[in-house]
Amino acid sequence: METNGMLLDGRVAIVTGAGGGLGRAHALFLARHGARVVVNDLAPDAASQVAAEIQAAGATALAIPASVTDEAGVAAMVRQVIDQWGRIDVLVNNAGILRDRTFAKMSLADFRQVIDVHVMGSVICTKAVWDLMREQRYGRVVMTTSSSGLYGSFGQANYGAAKMALVGLMQTLALEGEKYGIRVNCLAPTAATQMTRGVLSEANLERLSPALVSPGLLALVVEGAPTRAVLCAGAGHFARAHVTLTTGRHLGAGADAGEQLIEQWEQISDRDGEIVPAYGLVQSEREIASAGA
Repeated sequence: METNGMLLDGRVAIVTGAGGGLGRAHALFLARHGARVVVNDLAPDAASQVAAEIQAAGATALAIPASVTDEAGVAAMVRQVIDQWGRIDVLVNNAGILRDRTFAKMSLADFRQVIDVHVMGSVICTKAVWDLMREQRYGRVVMTTSSSGLYGSFGQANYGAAKMALVGLMQTLALEGEKYGIRVNCLAPTAATQMTRGVLSEANLERLSPALVSPGLLALVVEGAPTRAVLCAGAGHFARAHVTLTTGRHLGAGADAGEQLIEQWEQISDRDGEIVPAYGLVQSEREIASAGA
């Protein structure tokens, strides 16, 4: 397997949902850069095929089938990796499903299932490696978010809610993991996979090879990776997304505060001077300071 500087030499990476599509591309990419890769997938044959593909190319891989929603199965996977390789450096939470319908037609079962796989699956896998990463004082965790969560997408209320929840999870875990050398980021991919077929045109699907997303992982998992970044990637294009806060206005506690808010909506919405808060309490700190001014 041709390598490009072996920037991940000696690192151990778990990629969930790696039996096909984007997860497969991620696994192949990380292996090409020197990582020993755990190919996790719900389908045993698919996981084994990708692991064999990596091994045939001269890199190291281990196939471990398990559902990301199965706490016992994920714990067993982590134990197997530690027994075999002694550490886990990178976790890419990629596993996911779609149950697209308009909210009016969507069942609560379809909503819960998408939340369970995307959100709880990422929580379960991250929790399983978190103490290990804290003890070794090194870790890289990537959550897979989506423009559907960041900006909305018709017919994807469940998926969008799950994907934005992962941004919130990333924001807090990045803060909690910082002093232990754990960096947590989000990747928002656009790729032609089983999940996107029927959503995008065939012409555009041809431009959106999953392999063109995976290079975005490198910046998020190497030694000098950032933390709390949301990286958007597709068709070889990369951009950053941010959750921002406008300057706003202090309206006080008067009985007409609601009416003032309506009147000054445009000024309060003005994005000139907006910031990316370093942590959640920035909002309340600024509000209290404004009230005392």
